[in-house]
Amino acid sequence: MNDTMINLFYLLAALLFVVGIKGLTRPRTAVRGNRLAALGMLVAIVVTLLDQQVVSYGLVAAGLAIGAVIGMLMALKVQMTAMPQMVAILNGLGGGASLGVAAASYFSMMSMTEPSDGALMLANASIMLAVLIGTVTFSGSAVAFGKLQEILPSQPIGFSGMKFINLALLVTSLIMAGLLVFDQAGVGVFTILVVLSLVLGVTLVMPIGGADMPVVIALLNAYSGIAAAAAGFILSNNVLIVSGALVGASGIILTQIMCVAMNRSLLNVLFGKMAEMDENTIDANEIYEGKIKSSSPDEISMMLEDAERVVIVPGFGLAMAQAQHAVRELADTLESRGTRVEFAIHPVAGRMPGHMNVLLAEAEVEYDAMKTMEQSNPNFSKADVAIVIGANDVTNPMAREDKGCPIYGMPILNVDHAKNVVVVKRSLSPGFAGLPNPLFAKDNTVMLFGDGKQAIMDLTAALHEAA
Repeated sequence: MNDTMINLFYLLAALLFVVGIKGLTRPRTAVRGNRLAALGMLVAIVVTLLDQQVVSYGLVAAGLAIGAVIGMLMALKVQMTAMPQMVAILNGLGGGASLGVAAASYFSMMSMTEPSDGALMLANASIMLAVLIGTVTFSGSAVAFGKLQEILPSQPIGFSGMKFINLALLVTSLIMAGLLVFDQAGVGVFTILVVLSLVLGVTLVMPIGGADMPVVIALLNAYSGIAAAAAGFILSNNVLIVSGALVGASGIILTQIMCVAMNRSLLNVLFGKMAEMDENTIDANEIYEGKIKSSSPDEISMMLEDAERVVIVPGFGLAMAQAQHAVRELADTLESRGTRVEFAIHPVAGRMPGHMNVLLAEAEVEYDAMKTMEQSNPNFSKADVAIVIGANDVTNPMAREDKGCPIYGMPILNVDHAKNVVVVKRSLSPGFAGLPNPLFAKDNTVMLFGDGKQAIMDLTAALHEAA
């Protein structure tokens, strides 16, 4: 194939990527968008293989087969509750792949041209960018996976001045990369750059608590895209440059959206410094003691019988209990009685953007019933009942009222403004931010303790019995 045909096919692949990403912005078109983007990737892979005459097709076929089996097993076995962890793994693998391409290219180019060759300097610059960002993405994603999987503590881990340590690591890494770009160093400096980048990835993510992990996931996604674009420059592959740039740009935009949704600074995310805990420990007993009112499905069904408007707030507890289908059945039962039902979804509910939307769509909840935080908050005061299922940090009034808590300033769902609030939860244990929730102790709140799925099923059954 000549270069013109190759670039035309690459252009087609890039257009499919763009249209696919556009489709992912709406639930109704997300499946089609995903398929179009996958078709674009297929076109890009096939054209690249046809263009590279020296490729061992046997090795390529083996790699495709192994990757397909692994991907299929992950898609079938990984629960929706573990999707954030899988995204972290895939981000890390993308960064690791870019590192591998960059390292192989660097060692193959070491003796090819003279140090003064301008083309060599440009190639080295692309290689070092891919090494730095790819390695940071790889190690940072590993830490994010560990925190999400609770292999590592979800609380921030660090020490005073860690922000400046990260800055020093970054500056030193850039100096090492600069020496390599101008070919003033060898394998030893390259190894130091990789080690420093690995450490930087760890120290950037470790100080960030679990409640802020959605922002980190979005940022690491952007890093993996930028690293892929740099690898595209190394390989002179236009479609890899375009696809990497798309991922990087969309990841940065999503990160900024998440920062706004959580009232966080993008600069602090970049340097691994998020919200800090006040020196005074928050005493859960002081908040809850003598104020918690436990209820039963029968009592709550009586509350719902006269409700004209009900808002359901899903959270990670719903995902853990796999209660999405039970919640849809509850909503259908309420609507059959003439009750208006809406779902209020916080931008970062469920540990990653869109997590709750996907779960509810899987249960065939109507897209129009899913409302954003901006749409829902003005309506909570009009709701007769707000039912919170496993959502903790995103409904915590401390974000509005307590300047000393780590989530202060984060916009939340104002469920406490509803006339009555029902919280479905196993216990009074804190959310991923590790904070007690004063919502549970409000005068208009009752707790329905138990497994989320079973509790909702019992509530639905109680409504049927009362009909």
